[in-house]
Amino acid sequence: MTAGSGIETPLTRLVGVRHPLVQTGMGWVAGPRLVSAAANAGALGILASATMTVEQLRAAVREVKSRTDAPFGVNLRADAGDAAERVRLVVAEGVRVASFALAPSRELITRLKDAGVVVIPSVGARRHAEKVAAWGADAVVVQGGEGGGHTGSVATSVLLPQVVDAVDIPVIAAGGFFDGRGLVAALAYGAAGVAMGTRFLLTSDSTVPPAVQARYLAAAVQDVTVTTKVDGMPHRMLRSELVEALERSGRGAALLRAVRHAASFRKVSGLSWARLLRDGVAMRRGRDLSWSQVLLAANTPMLLKASMVDGRTDLGVMASGQVAGVIEDLPSCAELVGRIMAEAHRTLAGLPSGTRG
Repeated sequence: MTAGSGIETPLTRLVGVRHPLVQTGMGWVAGPRLVSAAANAGALGILASATMTVEQLRAAVREVKSRTDAPFGVNLRADAGDAAERVRLVVAEGVRVASFALAPSRELITRLKDAGVVVIPSVGARRHAEKVAAWGADAVVVQGGEGGGHTGSVATSVLLPQVVDAVDIPVIAAGGFFDGRGLVAALAYGAAGVAMGTRFLLTSDSTVPPAVQARYLAAAVQDVTVTTKVDGMPHRMLRSELVEALERSGRGAALLRAVRHAASFRKVSGLSWARLLRDGVAMRRGRDLSWSQVLLAANTPMLLKASMVDGRTDLGVMASGQVAGVIEDLPSCAELVGRIMAEAHRTLAGLPSGTRG
């Protein structure tokens, strides 16, 4: 299984990276600098595109290509009104991987695969993994409840083996991973690698403001909470004064806040109200949400931007996996990946005789 300092798995063979590690596509965080640094370190870097216009995405893809020759991916919203245009961009620019936070349609998967793009959706349930595998997805990221951002309630240690047993495509484990021991544990469950968001956010290559990174580093495990008050769906983030205020606010105040942030996001993104409405209709259909939840979802981009770009921890939210409570430093991506792989090899070497392949 080992090859030099790397560990060869179905994931590394599928996408052509040296190590079975994925840096996830975090909005406002996974930009060209972080993605190229992760890629140059031998991991699969994923560029977050949901908060970018099409032209901003094109410029970001080209910047990553100018910084690295290694494979990387772009995270897309399958329910976006301009999803087809973004897919054409990914294909035209020769991006290796298209990842999705929501399951793409069978037609979208086919279009990408026909163009030679590897399709890797993210799922939070066994049935969703079975569906996208049947539609032709090349691999799947399965995130347990420990993961940051939108998350479920089933722990990775319970969800991961269910999915591994259910599908015959590579499974990438997410939620609760930050070191080499976790990588080995995921491989033991049958995963082909691990995906990490919070751990890559907390690197020196991340563009997240230092004051915000300091809040993450200071957090204990119990300081990472799950709330539905941001956008109506379970969302794991750091506990803060704003989160507590949101949880105290009534429905009317929350909806007014959502309208205000929707207006702000429209200005930043350049989207028209008609386009935002179309995306809202698609989101509602795809997730079976109420109109109130769709409106609340407008909170997310601007509340994340306030922290991740503007450094305003008092005005923004900080999506976070539970691992923030055990992370204490800010290595470069190269240092982080090297450390994880070295620890994975030491862990494998330390297993009792007869348990190693």
